[in-house]
Amino acid sequence: MFKLKNLSVLGLALALATGCSNNKATEQQAAKPKPEIPGVPQIKPLAPEDEVAVISTDFGKIVIRFFPEVAPGHVANFIDLAKSKFYDGTTFHRVIPGFMIQGGDPNSKDEDLANDGIGRGPRMLKAEFSRIPHTRGIVSMARGQDPNSASCQFFIMVADAPHLNGQYSAFAKVIEGLDTVDKLVALERNENDNPGKVALIRSVTIQKAGDVLKFPLN
Repeated sequence: MFKLKNLSVLGLALALATGCSNNKATEQQAAKPKPEIPGVPQIKPLAPEDEVAVISTDFGKIVIRFFPEVAPGHVANFIDLAKSKFYDGTTFHRVIPGFMIQGGDPNSKDEDLANDGIGRGPRMLKAEFSRIPHTRGIVSMARGQDPNSASCQFFIMVADAPHLNGQYSAFAKVIEGLDTVDKLVALERNENDNPGKVALIRSVTIQKAGDVLKFPLN
């Protein structure tokens, strides 16, 4: 059974890649009703008055736009956490080249790398799975075995990972700063794929798109 520390995203990827499974875990998952997945969503064009998140790191900024039409609960949760400075001082505690970078764990604020990946936020979220594909730049929520266990940890896709589609709640997309994501995923990391404090998230702020991006967008 995959531990939350190993992130269900990573556990699922490894299981699919190796063909390994845990019968007990599989039976437990099968017993739980799976959230319905709506049709392909229509994402409205980003407007200057829309809110975006700006993730500031020592390697540059990452600007993400939200999908409130698809995952309103996850968008509201992320914005609330960012405005309360919950994410400031956390790290991208798991970086896997060719896959994704994961961050947002409050445990990553301390000096103990061993507890990174198991921290939670103030609330648990109901799954909002959709048909948005997990392609490069998509921002989605990490979770445990329970589909409704997402809380605060999020991951940014570095490459396409179709096996994650419909399994995690995609709620945003990088609209500027993928070069920063590429720098972060290339960092030297330990045996748990943790680069440590060098991958610090200095702040996550919520701003108007028109104040951050140049319109009209390409």
